[in-house]
Amino acid sequence: MDAIKRKPAQRSTYRHGDLRRALLEAGIALARDGGPEAVVLREATRRAGVAPNAAYRHFASREDLLAAVRAQALAEVGRAMQAQYAAASASGSDADRARARVRAVGRGYLGFALAETGLFRTAFGGPFEVDPEAARAGAEGHNPFGHLNAALDALVAAGALAPERRAGAEYLAWSSVHGLALLALDGPLKALPRPALVALGERLLDMVERGL
Repeated sequence: MDAIKRKPAQRSTYRHGDLRRALLEAGIALARDGGPEAVVLREATRRAGVAPNAAYRHFASREDLLAAVRAQALAEVGRAMQAQYAAASASGSDADRARARVRAVGRGYLGFALAETGLFRTAFGGPFEVDPEAARAGAEGHNPFGHLNAALDALVAAGALAPERRAGAEYLAWSSVHGLALLALDGPLKALPRPALVALGERLLDMVERGL
């Protein structure tokens, strides 16, 4: 009697490197749905289809996983800003184009906050450190702070922002836009419909542009 041929058993383990990615993707999905509080290592392992202990080869704790998810969430904010930056108006004078890019990065930031609330909360809902060198690197990569700095530097280069007013301008612009985002997500503006929030955002960007 011929031996019964069996299908090879499916692998229940990941190749080197795959499990970390699977856990990170699960963590990102959790953050997208529920913010930073939803990023739990045990739930990430369940979604990845592995035993909880398997995660510790890649993430020593829930805090380690959350830090990795937060880095990815920040990169997503940067991508949203970069998309708006790239789509900014190319018409008019150098100053017009520079102003359009400043507005674009702010629009991308606010748009992401409203569209991807869980990831936005995760990106800015804990310890956040800005590497000064990376931040000054301009719009390369997916650093939100870098996009803002690049737009402001272009404003100075175009003669639309006095050099002596450049220092610290990124913090003033960022705090204004971030403040509106928080008011829309958790404050008295939470009940406003999306079109009204978008209109308020445009007015705020007008104020930021004039106040720089």
